[in-house]
Amino acid sequence: MSSSKPPGPSNLDNLRVVLVATRNPLNMGAAARAMSNFGAAQLRVVHPFEVAFREARSAVGAGEVLKNAKEYATVAEAVADCALVIGTTAAGRRELHLELRRLESGARTILQQLQTEPVAVLFGSEKVGLTNDDMSHCHWLMRIPTREVHGSMNLGQAVAVCLYELARASGTTKDTKVGRRSAGTPREHSAAAKAGDMERLTRLLYDVLRVSGYVKPRATRATEEKLRRMIRRLDLDTVDAELWLGMLRQIQWKLAQTR
Repeated sequence: MSSSKPPGPSNLDNLRVVLVATRNPLNMGAAARAMSNFGAAQLRVVHPFEVAFREARSAVGAGEVLKNAKEYATVAEAVADCALVIGTTAAGRRELHLELRRLESGARTILQQLQTEPVAVLFGSEKVGLTNDDMSHCHWLMRIPTREVHGSMNLGQAVAVCLYELARASGTTKDTKVGRRSAGTPREHSAAAKAGDMERLTRLLYDVLRVSGYVKPRATRATEEKLRRMIRRLDLDTVDAELWLGMLRQIQWKLAQTR
């Protein structure tokens, strides 16, 4: 008889499934049903197509997951309480600026983090997926190993496959890797900085660089995305994040005195 812990609601309590710019109410319903199947309760939607969101929530038989879904205006707000943020993508021919992991590998890291802190997994819109700006909020990306000639999956199916892999792997999360702690794995001492702290750090650093003249007017969006990705690669804990915020606030104050 296997001694592995069976998949159940307690394994995914810290998971936040985030749907970004979803347009089809059927996809929202399918995602919510998959969450209920595998014990994930927290659904968050970012800038959804309002009619679709309203129809999905009012549908006959709509589950508790969908009824309790929370709506946010931006990705930054939706993931602010999370220590690890993962984006999903079919990859294809896109130029990606983040590490890309296969689902089975990414699921193990996600499960480790879920033991101690909230994790967000982002799913993009049916038409274009996650944008570069959406991805800049992520620590790394994850893909379902589909055929190259037909890599894109239906949104509801993608959510179901990802949650199944998390449930399937939930009894085998022990990490035996020796060496530097990989991004997103649980910390022994200070907790990982939350995404909200990382976003405040990004915006403060961007403002300091803008005032100093580093940011070029024609590259403001691209610069902000690059800074956001860079800061997440630093893999800061809460103590280091506060230290960086304090230093940057002092620099910001000093710059203001000289203007």
